[in-house]
Amino acid sequence: MSRILIVDDAAFMRTTIKMALEKAGHVIVGEAENGMEGLSQYIKLKPDLVTLDITMPVMNGIDALKAIRKYDNNAKVLMVSAMGQEGIVREAVLSGAKTFIVKPFSSEKLIQTVEKILSA
Repeated sequence: MSRILIVDDAAFMRTTIKMALEKAGHVIVGEAENGMEGLSQYIKLKPDLVTLDITMPVMNGIDALKAIRKYDNNAKVLMVSAMGQEGIVREAVLSGAKTFIVKPFSSEKLIQTVEKILSA
């Protein structure tokens, strides 16, 4: 049973991710709607994995990823991006993200990707 933090500025996307992962037996320990909140939640909750949106207000996903990795170099982060952000996604992976999935995605794809990262 893994503890997961969801960071996305869209409430419906957080809910979608949460429902899929809970159904697969994971525990959602926290949610945040921007990178700054995500970073403070990460430090407070120390989750096993973070799903991190790229485009968010206050602090974007790339900056949040870098800050989380600076705090914990072993952080497992899954970037979630909209179509057409390949360049940004490349930067995310170079900055330490384990991988990424593109919105819209199926629950199966999300669960498969999360479990692959957690078992690595």
